[in-house]
Order: sequence, then C-alpha cells, then structure tokens
Amino acid sequence: MGLADVDLTARIPEREYQQKLLKLQLELLEYQFQMIEEKVPIILLFEGWDAAGKGGVIRRITEQFDPRTYHVHPIGAPSPEEMRHHYLRRFWLRLPRAGEMGIFDRSWYGRVLVERVEKLCPKEAWKRAYGEINDFEKMLVNDGTLLIKFFLHITKEEQLRRFKDRESNPYKRWKITKEDWRNREKWDDYREAIEEMLAKTHKDYAHWYLISGEQKKWARIQVLEIILEHYKRIFKQGKGCIPSGCRT
Repeated sequence: MGLADVDLTARIPEREYQQKLLKLQLELLEYQFQMIEEKVPIILLFEGWDAAGKGGVIRRITEQFDPRTYHVHPIGAPSPEEMRHHYLRRFWLRLPRAGEMGIFDRSWYGRVLVERVEKLCPKEAWKRAYGEINDFEKMLVNDGTLLIKFFLHITKEEQLRRFKDRESNPYKRWKITKEDWRNREKWDDYREAIEEMLAKTHKDYAHWYLISGEQKKWARIQVLEIILEHYKRIFKQGKGCIPSGCRT
C-alpha cells in the first residue's frame, strides 16, 4: 500500500454530496450516542499533506455532535516542557476517556515525518519510533479503543493552487505560513518518509486509510463512510465490543 494506489481522479457531484453528507451525519450521530452509552473510546487520527483538507473533514464529522463528547487536538511543535519527556507522553495525556472521541489533527506520526525530514531528532530515534508507535497503538486497541487512521493525499499541483488561493483570500490567509512553503520545497523528502511510514505502521489492528483529497467533498464523504462502517461493525459483533478488545 502506498500513495500511488490512491485514485486522485475521484469526484462526487454537488447534489449527491449534499444528500450523502446529511444522511451520513445523521447516522453517525445516532451511532455516537450508542458509543457513549457503551463507553467505547474513539480515536480518529488525521495525517496528510499541508492543505489536503483535514480541517474541513474534521468539521463535517463534528458539526452535528454534542461538543461535550469529543475533543479536537491540533498538534503542533512540542513545548519546552513536553520536550523533556518521551515524545509519546503528550499524546497519552490527550487520549479520550471511555465514551469520548479524540480527534488528532496531526499526531505521534510527526516523529517519523516532520521530525525525520527536518532532522529534529537523531536518525536512530525516528527509526526506533516505528516499533514504539506500533506497540502504542496495539495497546490502545487491545484495551478497547476504536482507532481509525486517515492519510489525505493530494498532488503537488493541487497543493500549490490551494496555497495561492489562501494567500489571495483574506478569510483564508491565516491558513498559510512560511513554514508551509518551506515544507513544500521538501516534497520528495516528505513523500519518502510518508511511504516508509505507511509500509511500517499499516497493521491489521491499525489500518491506514488513504483518502484522495483532490476534491475536498469526495474526501469528506469517504472519511464519514469509513467511520460509519467501523461503527456498524462494532455493533454487529455485539454492543460495546470491538475486534481486538471489549470494554467492561
């Protein structure tokens, strides 16, 4: 599995998008109540290229939810205090409680992506991180957490178009920074890091879902459908029970 497997030509018509979006949001809301009642902790993890549409997807997931039942964690650079500890510690502190949803906009995969490419940690540290991350995720899943990992993929050309749109639009200008442009210059390095991340951390207990973000509306529908599929699978197997564990 790799980025070359993503169909970047996928599109959805506007009318179909609106119909599916409302239907999926209602179904997700109904299942969300059951997940709360059965005390299933949920982690939705989003990685992807800058401007791939992660924020828009997250907004469509949560806009009909009770805001008391979920937390969105936009992950940036660690603070000086956080850097004193193991890199996973700050994520442990953000894990959802039973019956809550934690949404990570960027995640612990920064260790093998930005920290690798920007040389913010030694090579042996990010190489070691693949095993640490796999063990971390396996512990979560074995304890009954529903973990769903998404990577949003776009072309370099589409990213450039979105960057320019953000620069020219006063309502979007806050979304673009010098760091975004600097990261873009290292596209090939990031792609290499992404491919290795996917190869080494795509596991039976923690799949990666590669989503085409070339059309943002397509990406939103795909993500919602995948989440709903997981919810239905859980309750088909038995209330409160997920494939690798059952919370009591």
